Amino acid sequence: MSTPNEDGQVLARAAADALRRGDARNARDLFLRAAQSGQADIGVMLGLAYSCRALEDWAGMVASVDRVLAADPRNLRALIMKGDGLERGGDPRNAAAHYRAALRAAPPAEQLPPDLVQELRRAQQSSEQFTKRYEEHLRSWMKQQGVDTKLQGATRFEQSFDILLGRQRIFMQEPRYFYFPQLQQRPFFDRAAFPWLDGLEAAVPAIRAEVEALLQDTAAFSPYIKGDPSRSPQAQRPLADNAAWSAFHLWRNGTLDEANAARCPQTMAALAGVPLARMPHRSPTAMFCKLDPGTLIPPRNGLINTRLIVHLPLIVPGRCHLRVGGEVRELEAGKAWVIDDSIEHEAVNQGTGPRVMLVFDIPRPDITDEEHRNVAALLEGVDAFVGQPPGWEI
Repeated sequence: MSTPNEDGQVLARAAADALRRGDARNARDLFLRAAQSGQADIGVMLGLAYSCRALEDWAGMVASVDRVLAADPRNLRALIMKGDGLERGGDPRNAAAHYRAALRAAPPAEQLPPDLVQELRRAQQSSEQFTKRYEEHLRSWMKQQGVDTKLQGATRFEQSFDILLGRQRIFMQEPRYFYFPQLQQRPFFDRAAFPWLDGLEAAVPAIRAEVEALLQDTAAFSPYIKGDPSRSPQAQRPLADNAAWSAFHLWRNGTLDEANAARCPQTMAALAGVPLARMPHRSPTAMFCKLDPGTLIPPRNGLINTRLIVHLPLIVPGRCHLRVGGEVRELEAGKAWVIDDSIEHEAVNQGTGPRVMLVFDIPRPDITDEEHRNVAALLEGVDAFVGQPPGWEI
């Protein structure tokens, strides 16, 4: 029991020394006295939790880490010990959830002390073991109900299965500039809603020939992300001013690049049969997008969710994929996809040469023409207030 004259910091230091010596019982008593004297900070409560764990005082450990998590919900050590307490208490599902939370919150291993790296590895092993048992049980149960669950992630139901197991995050529309509510959350759209894709794909040989001619001109493509001299280097976007991710624009922010368009008559003819998005100072944008081998476009969200983005791969050197939300697809030359880029997405080229796609924006079909006009008028009002058109991209 502490007395009013006891110094909490002195007690905490003595407790830490005892814990380092392996004297867990004395450490627990000293940490308790430090907390009772008013020194109940995160360091003291973590030390108390470690002392309790060494003494197999699981209730005391959980009570201590609960106080840590109330103050710091992302504390890695507390999350792991909370998982340990839940697992010993017969709740492996919630234990695995705490282990996964720690793994998601953890920085790269080289930024952590060795003992915490080991703790995280143990948490990962425990989480994986639970997920395996849980999945085996659920698949067996569903088989008894006559439901085939063999194709992981292939259907909406399978995706929900992966989310339940903690194998996949929940991805939602999170546009960086403007959000239009009550739209369906779909990373990849069914091509049946876009019958004009067949005509676009039929023009691929002619479009590819124009791209191959452009690739002979080293000045044709320029870095897709332009650096902003008014911003600090730390605030710049990844791949800014980097030619590894470059573009040749046909339309840009609603304006036709007549010189570039003149170099690609077959592509422009194919785009004439496409319902391009229309919004002053913003759309359409249509371009050839080149990604050099070994380049990753890091996870990002588009600016607005009232449009969709069409990707038509033209040159695919192998091992190129596009992830939108939790769904990953390998690129296939000549096969177009329609995606919602307001959902987190990323792309990588692990092939042996440049990957080139035709990329352009179209209006979402689940928004009415009147709603599209209203949104365009609203954003023009934003521009009028700011006094200049926005920096825009797809």
